[in-house]
Amino acid sequence: MPEKKTPPRRPRQSAKPAALPSKNDIVAFLNAAAGDTVRRDLAKHFGVKGTARAELRTLLKQMEADGAIHLKTGKRIAVAGRLAPVLPIDVISVDDDGDLECEPAGWREDHRAPMIRINATHAAKQKPTPGVGDRLLARLTPAGDNSYDAAIIKEIGKGAHRFLAVYNAKRGGATADPVERRAKGHFTIEPGDAGDAKDGDLVWVETKNERGYGPRKARVRSIAGHIDDKHAFSTIALANQDIRTEFPASVMDEAQKAQLPGVEDFTDLRDTPLFTIDPGDAKDHDDAVFAEPDPNPDNPGGHRVIVAIADVSYFVRPGSALDTEALKRANSVYLPDRVVPMLPERLSNNLCSLRENEVRPCLAVDMIITAQGVKKSHRFVRAMMRSAAKLSYEEAQAISEGGPASPAIQTAVKNLYCAFKARWSERSKRAPLDLDLPERKIIMNKAGRVEKVIKRERFDAHRVIEEFMILANVAAAETLERARTPLIYRVHDQPEEEALKGVREYLKSLDYSLSKGGAVRPANFNQLLKIATERDEKEMVSEVVLRSQRQAKYTTENLGHFGLNLPRYAHFTSPIRRYADLTVHRALVKACRLGPGGQGADEAKALGDIADQISTLERRAMAAEREANDRYLSAFLEARIGATFDARIRGVTRFGLFVMLDETGADGFIPIRNLGNEYYRYEEAMHCVIGSASGGVFRLGQEVRVKLAEATPLTGGLRFDMLSNPLPGGQRRKSASKKSGRKGAKKTNRRSAAAAPAKKKKKRRKSNAKPRQS
Repeated sequence: MPEKKTPPRRPRQSAKPAALPSKNDIVAFLNAAAGDTVRRDLAKHFGVKGTARAELRTLLKQMEADGAIHLKTGKRIAVAGRLAPVLPIDVISVDDDGDLECEPAGWREDHRAPMIRINATHAAKQKPTPGVGDRLLARLTPAGDNSYDAAIIKEIGKGAHRFLAVYNAKRGGATADPVERRAKGHFTIEPGDAGDAKDGDLVWVETKNERGYGPRKARVRSIAGHIDDKHAFSTIALANQDIRTEFPASVMDEAQKAQLPGVEDFTDLRDTPLFTIDPGDAKDHDDAVFAEPDPNPDNPGGHRVIVAIADVSYFVRPGSALDTEALKRANSVYLPDRVVPMLPERLSNNLCSLRENEVRPCLAVDMIITAQGVKKSHRFVRAMMRSAAKLSYEEAQAISEGGPASPAIQTAVKNLYCAFKARWSERSKRAPLDLDLPERKIIMNKAGRVEKVIKRERFDAHRVIEEFMILANVAAAETLERARTPLIYRVHDQPEEEALKGVREYLKSLDYSLSKGGAVRPANFNQLLKIATERDEKEMVSEVVLRSQRQAKYTTENLGHFGLNLPRYAHFTSPIRRYADLTVHRALVKACRLGPGGQGADEAKALGDIADQISTLERRAMAAEREANDRYLSAFLEARIGATFDARIRGVTRFGLFVMLDETGADGFIPIRNLGNEYYRYEEAMHCVIGSASGGVFRLGQEVRVKLAEATPLTGGLRFDMLSNPLPGGQRRKSASKKSGRKGAKKTNRRSAAAAPAKKKKKRRKSNAKPRQS
């Protein structure tokens, strides 16, 4: 029998490798997934195999640096800022309606936990009824503005909640009153659980697990201060954010031993009339400026500008006790009643500070700009300087307008403003994002209470300093890139497409349009704001533009700065109060060979971790400032319960509206039940709630009139009642007119003034007019 021949094997066709998914595809997949996803699932879904897996890992790291996703332990991936749809949560309080207020179990993030609420009716169906301290597995549904509705799946145990409270010693038994805004009521402290706490102490307590609506119990863990201290509200804010307030002895010892350098080996700028412009109460003077006409005939009408910055790198060397502590703080924290400095006062207010008529070391950038404001060249020097004057913003502005000053200072200010006018022309072409949001300052009296709240007046003097600090920061980044020296950038990435989608939907409801073609630039937003100003709706549009922006952060990867519309940017100008600037100084000292105190190999390798750490600590400092302001303002307004105020809606959720008072900038909440006698439907995409019967609308950015119903200074809470009627549904109307006192307001013209001439030739019905493109 003939041998059966086996047909030859065909060579296997190598499969064409699948292309990497886009960032938008990855985010869409993660959003659709039920909970966190591991990298293997992602690769399988998109067919990523072999060597492409390494490219996928790199892409995911880029997305984490962009702030789009979180890479967690165990190769898990989650969309940034979003809680998983099913999550363990801890019950931390019960509100007046019996709703359970919760937070994610074991929350340890650097920002405030999202608001998670379980409806009282739903909670009552559970047997036994859950109470404070219970840990539940729950299914979450987004409810707008970082808040969620929760449905209980099952109880999974106990989770002790740690919080700051005021200890009250009473005959009938001690209690602890939480300072957290959401943890209402008080907790019973049983004998043996009080430790060394005395009446009025600020104490860290931990909940003891109790069910239902009976007495809630807790135990004292440590003492943070006393409520009668005039700094109590800032003490609470600092303790809540775990911000260091005391310097170790080794740090103070190093600061005490620090000495000013001699002038040798430094460029001598002592006779150059550099001067400082700062707030009137400033003590730490980071920067000084000088300008004069450029004598070079090849640069007609040009200017020479020197920006001199305190040389902190000379005093704070890598690896020293001062350096270690500065990194643990990352920045100074500015509260209404005090400043918590990054460096001991001997450095921050003395040796490093560019004080008037005193010789101080500095790192200076000498820049040449054209008559059109374009920077032609720059160089960095390490110098000794003597500030010729210490001016406040108000004084500098007055001198620029002909106010009294010595001839030398008058000339110096005049030259600086001439250079600024040239730079302002260049800035207009660059077109950075121009939100121009109002700033307020809380003025304290000697007793530690709020005396008044003032709106900061903006002068050209503010813009002068800001513009030259930005130019110096750009020069620092350019120098280090050219020298290929590792550095930490200050980045502000462009808005995410998902955020822009929400902006477009909201703007469409107001008869605006944001262009969909190509990348969105700051100029697009500026055009929107210009039209909104003409329609007297700038605040409404500013709110949604601000909310679409990503948070600026520090990173070793250059992502550019969207808000400033700059391709590269680093912080160089405030090393007394920001650790990021200190790292840039050290890098410049190394790159320009300016002497001791430069960047070392160990620091260069650690810059990525340093950037992450200081970004986190910056957010905690901002949270502490916000918490302290809330408590001081709540105490300030406590005597005005029942008073009415003009306000603006700053946030819209399913539970109610967040508002900010025009007078003080204080933030408060209006529960949804206080809006009127009808049911209000929450529309997330439109940032509004709509009345089911009337169709009336309360929306983001809307002006309203409110009445103060409750103030709780201990937690910083303010609760208001709504006095204004909702906007009529389906029409673009302004809210309560402050001048006329009417509720509701006149219709605004659909067309801006700029569009009117083009419409004269051909009349159209307003309903057919196309929204304006930007």
